[in-house]
Amino acid sequence: MSNVDWYDLSWATGETLVMLGGSLLFTLVFGLPLGIILFLTGPKQLFENKPLYAVLSLVTNILRSLPFIILIIVMIPLTVMLVGTSLGVWGAIPPLVVGATPFFARLVETALREVDRGIIEATQAMGATTRQIIFYALLPEARPGIIAAITVTAITLVSYTAMAGVVGAGGLGDLAIRFGYQRFQTDVMVITVVLLLLLVQLIQTLGDRLVVRYSRR
Repeated sequence: MSNVDWYDLSWATGETLVMLGGSLLFTLVFGLPLGIILFLTGPKQLFENKPLYAVLSLVTNILRSLPFIILIIVMIPLTVMLVGTSLGVWGAIPPLVVGATPFFARLVETALREVDRGIIEATQAMGATTRQIIFYALLPEARPGIIAAITVTAITLVSYTAMAGVVGAGGLGDLAIRFGYQRFQTDVMVITVVLLLLLVQLIQTLGDRLVVRYSRR
């Protein structure tokens, strides 16, 4: 570990956590409503709307299909307009959010589809409003699935933050590329990979425990 600068490593770890936390927060803010709308306007659902669903589904699929490294480059002008730079931690957050939001929205839609339709119909029969159906029937019943979706999305964002290092986003990915790859410092590469694996394992373990805790089955 002679090449490892522990200060740089701790700083890079902090940058990765900031990118992960910031992008995950905005992904939840945008992705959860999008997933609910996709579900509600989908086939045989409460507010079935084929044109709207087709448009939202198309946009979601297009964004999901773009490789993240290409998305970062394509979004540079928009990123600069939003945060003033395309480099560093803040320059990475907009493409991270755009890349993860449609992915998370699809997972939310899938989780909502798994809710027993009888629960929705019973809630409707009691005269519940749309808001009450969403917040008191759909979301509580789908909570384990949504937590699992958040876990998967967070792990995906960890890999995205590592890829963002290619374009100078900072974090562990940037450290691994600049020192581990370009300067052939194998020990730096190994320690950054180990830290990323530990972060993923921590997220997965926490997510699994929350799913078990909130599952009614």
